[in-house]
Amino acid sequence: MILRMMFRNLLFGFIFTVFAAVASFAQSTQGDTVLVLPFENSNGNNEFAWVGESFASSLSDLLKVPGLNVVANEERKIIQQRLRVPLTVLPSLATSLKLARESRATLLVFGRYTISPAQGETPALVNVTARIVRVNEGRFLSEEFPDGRKVTRDITLTDALLNLQTVEGQMAYKILYQRDSALSFSLNEIVETANKVPARAFEAYIKGLLTPDSDATSREGYLKNAMRIYAEDDKTKGGIYSDAALELGHFYRGQQKFAEAIEFFSKIPSDAPQYAEAAFYTGLIHWQQQNFEQALAVLRPLADDLQLTSVYNTLGAIAVQASRAEKKNKAKSAALLAEGVELLKKAINSAPEALDVRFNYGLALFISDNFQESAAQLRPVLAGAPKDGEAYFLLAKSAEILNEPNAADFDEMARKNGARYAQFQVEWTRSKTVDGIGLRVVQPPRKDFVSVIMIKRRATPTQTPLNETEALLVKARGFYREGRDDEAMEVLRRVLVSEPMSAESYYLIGMIHLRRGDLDQSVSSLKTALFWDNRLSNAYVALVKIYVDRKDCLPAQNYLRSVQEIDPENSDVQGLQRMVERCSNK
Repeated sequence: MILRMMFRNLLFGFIFTVFAAVASFAQSTQGDTVLVLPFENSNGNNEFAWVGESFASSLSDLLKVPGLNVVANEERKIIQQRLRVPLTVLPSLATSLKLARESRATLLVFGRYTISPAQGETPALVNVTARIVRVNEGRFLSEEFPDGRKVTRDITLTDALLNLQTVEGQMAYKILYQRDSALSFSLNEIVETANKVPARAFEAYIKGLLTPDSDATSREGYLKNAMRIYAEDDKTKGGIYSDAALELGHFYRGQQKFAEAIEFFSKIPSDAPQYAEAAFYTGLIHWQQQNFEQALAVLRPLADDLQLTSVYNTLGAIAVQASRAEKKNKAKSAALLAEGVELLKKAINSAPEALDVRFNYGLALFISDNFQESAAQLRPVLAGAPKDGEAYFLLAKSAEILNEPNAADFDEMARKNGARYAQFQVEWTRSKTVDGIGLRVVQPPRKDFVSVIMIKRRATPTQTPLNETEALLVKARGFYREGRDDEAMEVLRRVLVSEPMSAESYYLIGMIHLRRGDLDQSVSSLKTALFWDNRLSNAYVALVKIYVDRKDCLPAQNYLRSVQEIDPENSDVQGLQRMVERCSNK
């Protein structure tokens, strides 16, 4: 009887444990939201940079299964823009986690890949490795085995680059399986979904991408074949292979065959993610050919959709140029100028540090006879570029009109720094115009633009208010500056409850411990800060000083080298160098 009761208790205990484990697992996976970042190109060249974006785009689509929410690739870019995280540079792990939290993601997927070029009969290979992070816990996702073991492992795949779609499908399946092994679909089903482009069309497209520019005929042939095969295949009958059309547009644009470029750009449907890029470059072609009306017609719809500085600046410059070119209809010219001023104002609001954009805005205001505001915009330009003769010329004329006493000084600087001063002065004396001074527009390199412009949805233009964590950090900084360390520590502990990977919090805690003379705690906190953000130069500085004081010269040298690499202009570096040298000589 006693044995039977013991057995029954053990059985109930076992069942309870199993159900608790299942419930815990279900709770940890139910309602997950995943964010996928572009994968890192370990080759380091731009030739295969498109592969990283392909993983982000494809995985974001393939991971959309019941029970798992996905932050769309376009939404991820909007969030990056809102947080002013460059889209052309892969963020650090700490910044990636910040993006994930901002997008309310509980899982973060990131990875890296290498491309091995084709050799003889061996095709080009792609080797890709992915990792998954549980955002809230700040740890890598691990697989749990029946015996209780938890194993964290990377997902690694290798295949021919021509099979990239299959690799992406396999990667998506492995990510889903690592999160929850009880999948209701097979690997083949995911891979089939991944291969949305007919295999032969995708192969021709990839071959076109991999063909060097020197073999223009072959590149053109591959890309045209890709479009033809796509349109003829039963699965995509009559459709447009937008990726191939976009590449052909750029191919002809590079060869100065502008009519052909516009033809292929215009084939891309307006609901395709490639449309925005195609429309932007179509607008640039019209602008280069001084077809201002057509350029404006193409680019206007993009401005508020994309909300990019480069688009606002380009469109604003075109509107101002169109205003200058319109000699017959004064009302139309004034309307175009007003449009240009408004667009350039949006551009400078989105990138206050961009000197060329600020110059364009200042020039547009000058042409609009708003000399006071024009001068206010041009002064920061000269602060950043003190030999800008054109900016000095505009500022001198504004000062003359406003009867400011320093007009002659500005004019002298314009004369010294402007090779075309005499030409500008003749025009000004004759007609009180500055048509000889052009607007400054640098066309974005495609490798930068392509990672940004896949956004078709309108981004919210309003400023994001400080979230609770940022507000707490502001308060903690204030307490720290005022020497109110106990209050600062209390606030920082609150931050770490909700943001366990807050590098700045650990840095401030380390500095408080340092101020209190608790060096071991200070070193521990400063190292944790660097773990989450390895570009915190002040943390390196503090560690160098601590190790020098301890006469521990080797780590002092190592941390000094690190801060010299990431922040060579830091005012403390020279003094640290002497401290470390004295430490080493003792």
